[in-house]
Amino acid sequence: MTSHYDHAQVQEFWQYVWERDDVYALDSDAEDPTYVLGMFPYTSGTLHMGHIRNYAITDAYARYRRMQGDDVLHPMGWDAFGLPAENAAFERKTDPESWTQACIRRMREELETMGFGYDWSREITTCEPDYYRWNQWLFEQFYEDGLVDYEAATVNWCPDCETVLADAQVEERDGTRVCWRCETPVGRRELDQWFFTITDYAEELYEGLDDLEGWPDGVREIQRNWIGRQEGTRITFEVSHDAGDESADVVDVFSTRPETIHGATYLAVSPGHDLARTLAEADDAVADYVETVREQAPDEVGFAGIETDATAINPLTGDELPVYVAGYVLEDVGTGAVMGVPGHNERDHAFALEHDLPIERVIVPEGDSNDSERDETEPYTGEGTLEGSGEYDGLDSVAARGQLVEDHDALSEDVTYRLRDWLISRQRYWGTPIPVVHCDDCGPVMVPEEELPVELPEFVRTTGNPLDAAEEWKATTCPECSGSAERETDTMDTFVDSSWYFLRFLSPQLADAPFDTDRANEWLPVDVYVGGEEHAILHLLYTRFFTKALADLGLLEHREPIEELRSQGTVLYDGEKMSSSKGNVVAPEEYGAETTRLFVLSAAHPEQDFEWTANNVRGAYDLQQTLYGMATDFVEEGDTRVERRDHDAYVDREIDRTIAAVTEEYERFRFHRAATEIQELARLLRRYRAYDRPHDEVYRRGLLTLAALIAPMAPHLGEELWNKLRGDGLVVEADWPEPAGDRSAYQLERQLVERTLEDVRDIVDVAAIDEPERIELVCAREWKYRAAELVDEGAPDGDTDTIIEQVLAADDVDADRETVGAFVGQLVGREDGAESGQLLGPARELEVLEHATWLVTDEFGATVTVRRADADDELAAKARPGKPAIYIE
Repeated sequence: MTSHYDHAQVQEFWQYVWERDDVYALDSDAEDPTYVLGMFPYTSGTLHMGHIRNYAITDAYARYRRMQGDDVLHPMGWDAFGLPAENAAFERKTDPESWTQACIRRMREELETMGFGYDWSREITTCEPDYYRWNQWLFEQFYEDGLVDYEAATVNWCPDCETVLADAQVEERDGTRVCWRCETPVGRRELDQWFFTITDYAEELYEGLDDLEGWPDGVREIQRNWIGRQEGTRITFEVSHDAGDESADVVDVFSTRPETIHGATYLAVSPGHDLARTLAEADDAVADYVETVREQAPDEVGFAGIETDATAINPLTGDELPVYVAGYVLEDVGTGAVMGVPGHNERDHAFALEHDLPIERVIVPEGDSNDSERDETEPYTGEGTLEGSGEYDGLDSVAARGQLVEDHDALSEDVTYRLRDWLISRQRYWGTPIPVVHCDDCGPVMVPEEELPVELPEFVRTTGNPLDAAEEWKATTCPECSGSAERETDTMDTFVDSSWYFLRFLSPQLADAPFDTDRANEWLPVDVYVGGEEHAILHLLYTRFFTKALADLGLLEHREPIEELRSQGTVLYDGEKMSSSKGNVVAPEEYGAETTRLFVLSAAHPEQDFEWTANNVRGAYDLQQTLYGMATDFVEEGDTRVERRDHDAYVDREIDRTIAAVTEEYERFRFHRAATEIQELARLLRRYRAYDRPHDEVYRRGLLTLAALIAPMAPHLGEELWNKLRGDGLVVEADWPEPAGDRSAYQLERQLVERTLEDVRDIVDVAAIDEPERIELVCAREWKYRAAELVDEGAPDGDTDTIIEQVLAADDVDADRETVGAFVGQLVGREDGAESGQLLGPARELEVLEHATWLVTDEFGATVTVRRADADDELAAKARPGKPAIYIE
């Protein structure tokens, strides 16, 4: 037999056994299983180290929960639609489906090679019709519930490809926005597009973040900022113009500073505002400006604008204000209109300078007087005192804010959100066809449910939108009037696919619904979800929206999809994120599956970035070899004994302590600390075996414990060790080891031993004792433990005399009042930091030290004794609870 662990030799066998025994399959009748999920991968070609880290985390936790006795749902699927696949297929002169299916085959093989334990019977692929038909079905349910809009939107447009581009398809080249495919400069165009009205849930999405206690604060803050809830005031302006559209006679603006209304010198609306459209119909100059600006990116517009013939009436002063159409006013922010207050807003100030508009200050800083010199060249954006504001002069700006709303009907409290409705239209082939038919007479009509799925036609390479060029597929009849009609040629944003896929895993073969509602109500929310923080806004926000919408449709009881979210850090190489473009990618198979997954788990906390270095990877490799060698040597040599000795009890208890520590680390996803605990136990067991022939039962238990504890992180190794040691059944199905004794004090026991060893080393070093012959550890008198307990409980009003009296009242106290008082005074002053909650009892402390004497003997070669201090012992004064007195000769 060999003591060298060869992962490649064992992985195929154990994977065969796991598959044969179907150990990862979840029974459909399971009651509320633990649902562990990693964000499913995009089918980009091969797995990268970010995938490995994500799935190593979920796999380790899923295996741990299964050993804890849980039913575990741990599925895998493929995020298979989208732009990158279309891009890759274009470059390789193939079609997206062929490329995607090839990627899936390759990536699944890689996942299996890594030994990840998935229930493959639940595998889903989003580009398959039996999945995306339910995208279409859900779209129609949302449409019926009023959650879908079809309206004009400004989009990126490539004139050469003749297609709309998603933001991800637009690249920056020398300051110019160009098409990713042909490098033609990208413009802007207004087209009819499909939206999910996620803004209907803005308030609930925002408020619900406070309840997501299992989510990282950083992710919740990113979503808060993206939703952008802002409290302010809605102000209604009457507008006069000659365009003849009375519906445009009222314009609402949203302001967080209504107290500056007396300083308003103009009104501006965005080029997409209804008033701008109305004015453009009657004024060619306005129309030209609107057309020009709407084809520009927001950062290209600057503070240009055009004055119109409309005028707005300030609702407080009655003053007429000029009305502008201005590109710096964004259509999807607030109401798409602003009251221009150049004296107190930086953007309004820049616009006023550009158009030579008046700048009036109506708030001055506290303590500033009307006749003092002021810097009028910059806007003042702070709080202060109102001036030039009529009856409100002299009021504090904060107080005036509320007073104005209370006094005037034209002002009302309001809340706005930065969140915009979700534009799901994509003018590309590789996505879910939107199930709509366009009829000249009936308008947009939903495809009947019985005709779903609307499947993609055969791919044909073309410029523009391939679906728009698929004339035979596009031509159809209207479901309502049976007249000629055309299919919608937009496909859905692929974030639709990933917004509900976790539900499909519950019942992937279900033919008459997207998911089993009863099962979803029982099995959700997802207990643990792992992925990168970069998905905080789009994927995770859309997933929350979908869950709430499905609940309102009566398809779910839950309104939040995920109980606990774990964000994974990045794997770095030479300080940079691994990237194919940078040539710093380490392939998962380069170091072997087991070494790779053990290293990515042991290198750092899952949420932290860490550096990939060959030297550090070596540590993970060496740990495997050490554990394997220990088990092999034990099985081959079998040189053990059956009689018990004191140091056996210490090792037995340290096994308990390690189980308790590793269990806590697994619960908290601190796999790096679990690996350290495993290393320390292995080191102790090796030392134990070298010190004396090991006790057979103790040593075998220690090795079996190591096999079980390492199994969630390195499953092939764990299974091989378990098998060598003749553990019952498979370790993947074994019970998680339990401490034989009380686990609550394991940290205190460790601290006592480590602190005592450190104190012995310090004395040996300071006293320059080369070869100590005898070491005596003297534990404190029992009354000192009682005193520490009473001090920790607290004396009433700081009355230490009460504590002293209580200590002296015990029958076994043979110390005088002065001695007790001095010790109590030290404790109260925390001079030695003693607290009863941080100490073992006197009997347990003595026992732990007695069992640990072999460690001192092994290190120093001296005879070691442990005893309790006597009343007249000169060491009694030095001995304290948790810190024995030490005598060395």
